[in-house]
Amino acid sequence: MIKNIAIVSLSRGVAGEAFAQHEVEIGLKRLAGYGVNVQFMPNALRGIDYLTAHPEARAADLLQAFRDPGIDMILCAIGGDDTYRLLPYLFDHDELRRAVTGKVFLGFSDTTVNHMMLHKVGLPTFYGQAFLPDVCELGPAMLPYTERYFAELLRTGTIREVTPSDVWYESRTDFSPSQIGIAPAAHPDDGFQLLQGSPTFSGEILGGCIDTFYDFFDGTRYADMPQLCRKYDLFPTAEDWKGKILLLETSEERMPPEKYRAALTHLKNAGVFRAVNGVLIGKPMDRKCEDVYKQLLVEVIDDPALPVVCNLNIGHAAPRCILPFGVRACVDVVAQKITFA
Repeated sequence: MIKNIAIVSLSRGVAGEAFAQHEVEIGLKRLAGYGVNVQFMPNALRGIDYLTAHPEARAADLLQAFRDPGIDMILCAIGGDDTYRLLPYLFDHDELRRAVTGKVFLGFSDTTVNHMMLHKVGLPTFYGQAFLPDVCELGPAMLPYTERYFAELLRTGTIREVTPSDVWYESRTDFSPSQIGIAPAAHPDDGFQLLQGSPTFSGEILGGCIDTFYDFFDGTRYADMPQLCRKYDLFPTAEDWKGKILLLETSEERMPPEKYRAALTHLKNAGVFRAVNGVLIGKPMDRKCEDVYKQLLVEVIDDPALPVVCNLNIGHAAPRCILPFGVRACVDVVAQKITFA
């Protein structure tokens, strides 16, 4: 059972900004309702400007959280877009490997980079939720489907089974205090969808936000990111992907189809699709570009035998489940469930 949670800001310092304090207060009250102790790591609330200028401070918070024996779970405040800048401070002297202990680590979006870092040093992690987007939901409560998995993780330290949500929610455009107590608009959902291949397959899940993976290979956003990712061998090798299940989900930037094709092509050229046992695709926000993404998956993968399952409630589209990385998963589209060993 999780008793002590540390909140870290590894990508962007939104949690420390005045405009987000009403959200932070909501989240802290909800966590108190679970009976857990919460602490923000020393730099987590220092704001966007400071944390942008000081990646070493973000890295120090992560290392301290792992070293602290009193912390059970490390919860990311939010995603962002430059977590890769922590690499030298975590790997130059093997700092992360020497600091890592068996704690729950939960985040998504640009935190994909941190998941790859922790995979590199052998720590199983949990993908799919974060403090501000989920615990701090402005509605009357956490979204029920989201809360179900968050509560299970707190109660048991793991996730045993994931099934689809009955509804999906429109993305918020207004996060001001005026929205407190107002739930997002909901629509009926239609479960896991088999795009191609066998409806049952298994393997350890690994992956994350495809926008972030694109930046592993393309320096348009950050010129030095591909170079640093190569220097520290951050992207798993084709051999490492062998037998795994690739998870991909898209960000709030609603990746244009031509960029989505390019991102998939980078993954294909890295040998990922030849190696994995299957692919899981998170629902795009507001279901934008959903059909064209499916078409591109079929075209770029170019292997009808490789199972591809779409419309998972994971990543940027609400509500969100939590998927464990580093443990065996069994996907069964007919039964509409994913179970974990």
